[in-house]
Amino acid sequence: MAGGLASVCVFYLVKRHLRGEWADAKGEKFDAKGSLLYVASLIFFMYGVSLLPANLGIYFMMAGGALLVAFVKRELSIYNPVFEVRLFVINRTFAFSNLAALINYSATAAVAFLLSLYLQYAKGLSPQSAGLILMVQPAFQALLSPSAGKLSDRIEPGIIASLGMALTAIGLFMLSMLELHTSLYFVALSLSCLGVGFALFSSPNTNAIMSSVPREYYGIASGSLATMRLLGQMTSLALATVLFAFTMGQAQIGSANLHIFVKSVNVAFAISAILCAIGIYFSYARGKLHI
Repeated sequence: MAGGLASVCVFYLVKRHLRGEWADAKGEKFDAKGSLLYVASLIFFMYGVSLLPANLGIYFMMAGGALLVAFVKRELSIYNPVFEVRLFVINRTFAFSNLAALINYSATAAVAFLLSLYLQYAKGLSPQSAGLILMVQPAFQALLSPSAGKLSDRIEPGIIASLGMALTAIGLFMLSMLELHTSLYFVALSLSCLGVGFALFSSPNTNAIMSSVPREYYGIASGSLATMRLLGQMTSLALATVLFAFTMGQAQIGSANLHIFVKSVNVAFAISAILCAIGIYFSYARGKLHI
């Protein structure tokens, strides 16, 4: 009900306040075959991720990769591609900004999932209490994201986003040191660091992507960022799934294997911190927008 009311309100505001049409690709043909290849590649890949670590999951991911190669070849050979993949070759800022987004989401999407389990099983909190603690991160992000986006209009987005990526890496490194008796204040401090990092990275990085392409490619740029977000989230959860499968097998989390569970969480956050550290390079080396 709430979602439906929100949709109606958004529709009303759009109809009332948005005037004119900003489409700059009128007259171009729609690449239906390319769209089908693109959708099929994502479906196969994401379904394969959901089946990991089973061999069938690997096969589906390989099929998705093959379909993606076929999609790229097609898009390079037609005049009106549904996705201008050449942007990743000729536009360094666009390519590196998207790669930075992919790395960031791959490193952070599983944070809420892992910490939720940790807080409930290792710290004995109720789901409601665990959720209240996890709200620290999005609260900081919501407070600071608008200011970070506005700041990136005056200062190079790469500098601000790289600082955000570095703070995210620090927060993930802090979480990699969790133990059974770690203070909840330390968890909240780590989430605060993540929230500030997310805020400083997300808005400026989006600004960099959208500002790096001409108006006629705004739709492609927005869709590319959404794809990086989706693939990153799937990769992050796949990493956690595979890690738990190798360390804990089919066993449920309990007092008998709690130490193994915490160690698995440590390893997952350590790998995520390393990913973010690598992402700092791509975020900073994307090139300048403000000349």
